[in-house]
Amino acid sequence: MPKITPPAIMARKHKGPKITVVTAYDYPTARLVDKAGIDVILVGDSLGMVCLGYPDTVSVTMEEMLHHTAAAARGTENALIVGDMPFLSYQVSPEQAVSNAGRFLKVGRADCVKLEGGVNQADKVRAIVNAGIPVMGHIGLTPQTAGQLGGFKVQGRDASAQVKLLEDAKALEAAGAFAIVLECIPAPLAAKITSSINIPTIGIGAGPQCDGQVLVFHDIVGLFDRFTPKFVKRYHEVSAGIIEGLEKFKEEVEEGSFPGEEHQF
Repeated sequence: MPKITPPAIMARKHKGPKITVVTAYDYPTARLVDKAGIDVILVGDSLGMVCLGYPDTVSVTMEEMLHHTAAAARGTENALIVGDMPFLSYQVSPEQAVSNAGRFLKVGRADCVKLEGGVNQADKVRAIVNAGIPVMGHIGLTPQTAGQLGGFKVQGRDASAQVKLLEDAKALEAAGAFAIVLECIPAPLAAKITSSINIPTIGIGAGPQCDGQVLVFHDIVGLFDRFTPKFVKRYHEVSAGIIEGLEKFKEEVEEGSFPGEEHQF
């Protein structure tokens, strides 16, 4: 299987199949996701919540993102690696955006970057693309600015908000983004946006008409239990098996049955 590139992802808009995106934040997880044949690995700033225990994504730093992105890249052969630009790593100016996006490629070994925002961040997207770095957009519920949006809730419910999101999508396309994540917006609106632009849409809580879907690895396999969004489908519950194995280890150590003779030198 050849290495997946942004142009290959763009081509899937019209010829299919639908695009699969899963988060991964370290070497072993990325290896599993890559071996499963997932198209895109997103090293999301969601790692702050699912790996680092932060209450939100705003707390995540550039250094933390670069550290985890490089680890995931080392575990990946075929999937496209997307580095998620953290809060205030691109909003200040186009120059700051280009500089930090470049660090994702040079230090984090990412193939491209993702940033949140539509019309208000289109100049940053354009500058990064003009510097030769592919960009994935992200509109709808944007976790880095959830407070400004009134919390973690569905976006685009009224007519004016729907017009704004369609404008955001078209602005990102015009700025050179190769794909756009649509998060937590009504399915009919996601379908309209998807049919109105010529770059792929990746849905998360945005219905089945998007050109692809993304979920967090820990949600898919049952490793994160602080909360479960409505749009998540758990395909496994591995945490129960992990706890069972650890409890068995504890029991055998305490009773003296581990290590056995076969584990000794």
